[in-house]
Amino acid sequence: MKFLRYGPAGQEKPGLLDKNGQIRDLSGHVSDLSGAALDPANLKKLAALDAASLPLVGGSPRLGACVAGTGKFICIGLNYSDHAAETGAKVPPEPIIFMKATSAIVGPDDNLEIPRGSLKTDWEVELGVVIGKTAKYVSEAEAMDHVAGYCVINDVSERAFQAERHGQWTKGKSADTFGPTGPWLVTADEVPDPQNLKMWLKVNDVSRQDGSTATMVYGVRFLISYLSQFMSLQPGDIISTGTPPGVGLGMKPPTFLKAGDVVTLGIEGLGSQRQQVVQG
Repeated sequence: MKFLRYGPAGQEKPGLLDKNGQIRDLSGHVSDLSGAALDPANLKKLAALDAASLPLVGGSPRLGACVAGTGKFICIGLNYSDHAAETGAKVPPEPIIFMKATSAIVGPDDNLEIPRGSLKTDWEVELGVVIGKTAKYVSEAEAMDHVAGYCVINDVSERAFQAERHGQWTKGKSADTFGPTGPWLVTADEVPDPQNLKMWLKVNDVSRQDGSTATMVYGVRFLISYLSQFMSLQPGDIISTGTPPGVGLGMKPPTFLKAGDVVTLGIEGLGSQRQQVVQG
């Protein structure tokens, strides 16, 4: 099932995408796609509803981030061997973990704002894993039981802030609008193998990233188990699992976003995003 949130920013309602690609309102059954509602068992109950009996949402409403109440936005760095190579970095012996501020989260088609003083705003299509049930010290065998579903993430990055301003990567990852999320939360039953999904990104309709989760160094199952050894993972937490090659930093010469650009991206079975780039 494909769940979503629609409506003006800050006033989103829960919904689902029916078999005809139409939005159906879920607010009569759940207040939002957050907390306990994201438990896989509860999502299964929502998926069992007769979609045709749910109110049809007319027009083309704005889509918000596909999950609400995110407490932690956890990102994995250099998790694709071919991406590490293009940036001149070595594949790390353990996953690189950094946090992205949850205030960066926006809808999949909202504007992407270049921060003031930025000269190196970059793009990164990534597979997002949404936690549905608390995970603490879980094994790899148990890990997938804690997944609510998957989504598309654009892990937007300001490379100068990230690498040239000293300290942690977080400062280059957390500007407002740097976390477009969605369009849908696709339940795990519709993604039988998260390690075999095609992913792509274009800037102004020119292909920049054309990869697959198959080249991920540390897979979803391992990452959930690994992260749960350091912190509990809570319903609504998002793990952004890294990006394939083709980022602006890796181009020769490096190329970055500017106001007026249009970024489109997507992952097989998980939908697509479109962002107009504006000056913040």
